[in-house]
Amino acid sequence: MWTVSGGHGEVRLSVSNLNETAISVDLSDGRTISVPLAWYPRLLQGSMEERNNWRLMGGGEGIHWNQLDEDISVKNIIIGQASGESQKSFQRWLNERPMTG
Repeated sequence: MWTVSGGHGEVRLSVSNLNETAISVDLSDGRTISVPLAWYPRLLQGSMEERNNWRLMGGGEGIHWNQLDEDISVKNIIIGQASGESQKSFQRWLNERPMTG
């Protein structure tokens, strides 16, 4: 479990809103944080159906999207860390991705 500096203790999240451009999460310390989907190319590339097919990991330590093979931790949301996936890896994922629609 990652803890926030400054004595806030353990912080967990729940997804409050997911739309075409951003994901918003409510944190257990009372904050709500929104981050652009552009930070997470797999989410941006995914359909709304795929984006809405998520589950919390570790009781709120992160979010997992099985169909998109994407994980985002509460730590990365709090510190504003975008996906670290290389362009080469992302392109390989896109090329292997089944065609939808």
